Amino acid sequence: MTQPQKYQKSIPWWRTSFGQSEVDKLAESVSNEHISQGPVTAEFEEKFASAINMPFAVATTSGSVALLISLMALGIERGDEVIVPNRTWIATAHAVLMLGAKVVLVDVKPDSPIIDIDQVRKKITPKTKAILPVHVNGRACDIDELNLISEQNNLHIIEDAAQAMFSRNKEHFIGTQSSLGCFSFSPAKLVSTGQGGMIVTKNRAIYESLKLILNHGVIDNFTDRWTRLGFNFKFTDLLASFGIVQLDRTKKRIAHLYAVYDKYKAALDKANFPFIRMIPNKIKNGELPLYIEALSTERQRLMNFLTSHEIETRPATPNLHTSDYLNNPYNFPNSNIFSEQGLILPCGPEQPLDNVEKVIECLYKYSKQFS
Repeated sequence: MTQPQKYQKSIPWWRTSFGQSEVDKLAESVSNEHISQGPVTAEFEEKFASAINMPFAVATTSGSVALLISLMALGIERGDEVIVPNRTWIATAHAVLMLGAKVVLVDVKPDSPIIDIDQVRKKITPKTKAILPVHVNGRACDIDELNLISEQNNLHIIEDAAQAMFSRNKEHFIGTQSSLGCFSFSPAKLVSTGQGGMIVTKNRAIYESLKLILNHGVIDNFTDRWTRLGFNFKFTDLLASFGIVQLDRTKKRIAHLYAVYDKYKAALDKANFPFIRMIPNKIKNGELPLYIEALSTERQRLMNFLTSHEIETRPATPNLHTSDYLNNPYNFPNSNIFSEQGLILPCGPEQPLDNVEKVIECLYKYSKQFS
């Protein structure tokens, strides 16, 4: 499908694609009157669960809602505490706040923007009910250690794997080694349905609870009684049509994401620029770098320079502790480095490698001008 004209003139920070196959599958669903949540959604759930070796999967409206209803299924409520890393998209914290629970922030590791396990141990109190680790950009948190902590303290683990679809921690897919794993299908993801999310679990009781929460506490709208609190969080067969086709493309897309990462890494390692360095992924362990993340002590000047050459970038998102309504008095020195220096270079499953070469050439130009 033809990309917007601006993408033909400049290099976007992210590039994916939708084509005729999605259109055809969508038309098939419409012609069969499969519009709301129905058999196409069920097919999508089954295919996704099978792809990551999980027995149960539940599709919902977004990755944010996936986190919210996962917390609901585990009984998180007002007065409870949930431990969340300071480096994540705000949705992770908002899901907790929506239930009236307290977000307890912990810092990330000094060399990687993922949750610091030692800090987790220090923040556990009698009110702690769950830990919500975030696998930022396909990087695996230490789930084995977190599971041990959860067993010792009777806690739940919900993995935020929104940026880690089909990323691995050696033999296991990320998002599959705890109570629940949550994924996102927003535009800047490996598989996109425009908006959407998926929850996976090995626990049938949790699965059945999630299905109820999706639809105001009932399986069938024509019910004779109301059983539990829920809401309309249902997916649609129209969105699932896109998801099924996108799943079929993952093998090729994964290979391309690795090719983009390898090209950047080889060039930056060789150049050894003083102003920029990549935040690495453990590729040998199977981690899949969705984005090309880097640190720059000259971030704003570098981003301005790239923009002047029609190259889009994205700065790292702010730390959660800067949100006044989280009422967190602590400092997070490791998080601050990633927040203040982090940026994303052009990437994505459909980003031409020629564009990557142009970005690298522009980094050399920047080096000559400012170093």
